[in-house]
Order: sequence, then C-alpha cells, then structure tokens
Amino acid sequence: MKKFAVAVDGPAGSGKSTVAKEIAKALGILYIDTGAMYRTVGMACLKKGINPADEDAVVASLDSLDMKIFPEAGGQRILLDGEDITSRIRTEEIGKAASSVAAYQKVREKLVEIQQGLAKEQSVIMDGRDIGTKVLPDAEVKIYLDASVEERAKRRVGELEAQGKTADLETIREEIAQRDYQDMHRENSPLCRAEDAVNVDTTGLDIPAVTEKLLALIAEKTK
Repeated sequence: MKKFAVAVDGPAGSGKSTVAKEIAKALGILYIDTGAMYRTVGMACLKKGINPADEDAVVASLDSLDMKIFPEAGGQRILLDGEDITSRIRTEEIGKAASSVAAYQKVREKLVEIQQGLAKEQSVIMDGRDIGTKVLPDAEVKIYLDASVEERAKRRVGELEAQGKTADLETIREEIAQRDYQDMHRENSPLCRAEDAVNVDTTGLDIPAVTEKLLALIAEKTK
C-alpha cells in the first residue's frame, strides 16, 4: 500500500483523538496527536510560572523546551523535561493554556515542523485544528469532525465522572463554547474546515459508528 496521510480537524470534544487512535490501530498506521503537543507547551509554561497569555514570555521559553515524542502503537508518549506527562495533560487548566499558546505563530511554526517531519516517512493519521489547512494541506484524506456543544459537554462530563471527578454540565458547556470561539477567531491558523474536507457530525453517534464511517471514507479516498 502506498504512503498516505489522513488529516482530521474539528473542535474540542468532537471525538477526533479517540476515533483517530482506533483508525490507526485498524489500518496499522501512525497516530499523531498534535493537540497533545500544544498541551505540553501549555504545561511547560504553567510549570515555569509563565502566563500562557503572555506571548513574548511563551515564545522566549521555546528555546528551553525539552519535549520528546515517542510514537507507539495506537498513540504516542510525550516527555517534558525527561518526565512522562502523557496522562497528565488532559485537564481543563492545561486545555485552556494550550488554546492560548496555540494562537502564537512562533509556537505553531515550531510544532508544525515537528509534525510534518513525523509524516514524511510513513502513513499517518493526524488530528488537530489546522491539519488539513496548514500542517498537511496535501493529505489524501481530509475529515472535519463536529458535534453540538451540548453533546461535547456531556461527553466531557462523562469522562470526568469516569475519573471519579465531579463536573458541572453548564460550566463545561460554557468552557467548550469559549474554547470554540477562541480557536475559531485566533489570528494564526484558526480552526476551520478545509474546502476539500468531508464534514462528519458525530452528534448521537458512538465511537464504533464514527470509526466505521471514517474507515469506509478512507478506503474510498485511498483506493
């Protein structure tokens, strides 16, 4: 099979990462979680006491950023300053920090360079906010996953409760709506659907159903 790339974009909570991992397993290709990279930069800033809203300070910190990415079956592991933080970057606080730092051009340039390098030698599926428009504009398959704010908020509450944490649906709904606005209106590489991307609304669909739909779409596009 010839090398190909699948670009998956969409707002927070639309199921991008979960579905992309399942597709990577099914097709035996590499999954690259770009959002985790921005979360790592956000976490690095918080650890150093840097306000993610301070662009100059965030950009200056990039020179000392010690982030290592290790692709593995069905995902990737990320080390920050030699420490595995893969499971520690999925908090609301770090999500907000990631959204802030992702708006800065110098941050995007650094991480996009890493992402494109990973996609050069092998078939990949990559998810994020600007994969089809900026990172992999020549991807053979481009998908835009979406879901209603209500649906995405309920999913997030379910995730938190599964972790034994309490969550208020209205608060989560407001945070997601705010995150959407910030991602869609940032100056650098805003969240938007590529003209040649296929829109897939995941509202009311479970992961197996979405995965099956996308696998069929990828098979059609890469045959």
